Amino acid sequence: MINICNVKVTSIEKSHNVYAIYLSKDPGYLNCTKTECKKHNKDGKCEVKTCTGSLQFHVINIRTDIEFVFFGGGFETPCIFSRTKPINFDNPNKPLYGHLSSIDSTGTSMRLTWVSGDTKPQKVEYTDGKSQLSEVSTFSQHNMCSSSLLPSPAKDFGWHDPGFIHSALLTELRPSTNFSYRYGSDSVGWSSEIQFKTPPAGGSEELKFLAYGDMGKAPRDESAEHYIQPGSLSVIKAMAEEVKSGNVDSIFHIGDISYATGFLVEWDFFLNLIHPLASRVSYMTAIGNHERDYVHTGSVYITPDSGGECGVPYETYFPMPTPAKDKPWYSIEQASVHFTVISTEHDWSKDSEQAR
Repeated sequence: MINICNVKVTSIEKSHNVYAIYLSKDPGYLNCTKTECKKHNKDGKCEVKTCTGSLQFHVINIRTDIEFVFFGGGFETPCIFSRTKPINFDNPNKPLYGHLSSIDSTGTSMRLTWVSGDTKPQKVEYTDGKSQLSEVSTFSQHNMCSSSLLPSPAKDFGWHDPGFIHSALLTELRPSTNFSYRYGSDSVGWSSEIQFKTPPAGGSEELKFLAYGDMGKAPRDESAEHYIQPGSLSVIKAMAEEVKSGNVDSIFHIGDISYATGFLVEWDFFLNLIHPLASRVSYMTAIGNHERDYVHTGSVYITPDSGGECGVPYETYFPMPTPAKDKPWYSIEQASVHFTVISTEHDWSKDSEQAR
């Protein structure tokens, strides 16, 4: 479900130092076509005009209050004209963004991971009256990496509280079979009931899977972000149609997952984006430079590409069948395909632990 927030903007027409690049398709509110004179001089000429416009924003539940701020002067010399009162969500503890992953090659167990503002364990209920309690984890600003040499948005201005990440195992399943589930609790609410399909067991014949990397995300409104991949919306739409038609057994997203790169709230937007896919089939991932790399953290490449995340949000949101924390490599079989997932951000030389 797409949530739309309408914001009405009223501004006084005066001269401000605003640095901008004019585009051919400026939003209507910039044209200031609806004006009203608020003050006339002694000659009857208008001295002060006001103009009004409206904007629509796509908002999702990020568990914290939000505000809309109308300003001029650009980002270097901003001047706030007006701001809304804080807007809060009805249920910041609501269980959201559930996504599935495989834990082995049997197709008889799946892991479900979701986000909530509530630290208490919740549960997943699935076919034939089965249920499992969730394990709860999170990460803090202290877990982000920083350096005196480089900026670290994740530890500074890009930090956003991730809430609590819940994870539970669905067991006693059958491979290549459709099931249903819901997750949450009576106290914080429940997700809708979702249909999903287990992947085929290793050694069986046919597998239909999608594989891609570097997808990222894009806003569903006219907002600007520090890292936008416009094609992600059409990619998601095309894949959702394939999943809905039953043509997909599993998905492999190989590196550069959300491109949050230290702006933590963007993980919520990414999880919301992939939910129509990842809640219905196994969504397997591999770590990339934009999730892991940062100076003095043990990554192979000494770059600031993760924005100070150092792999922590990625591994918390996407628990894969890896040997240990910060060892994000694994292998798994589905049908006749053997997948070996490596991390090029960790030592993969001949004598490394990963190569062995």
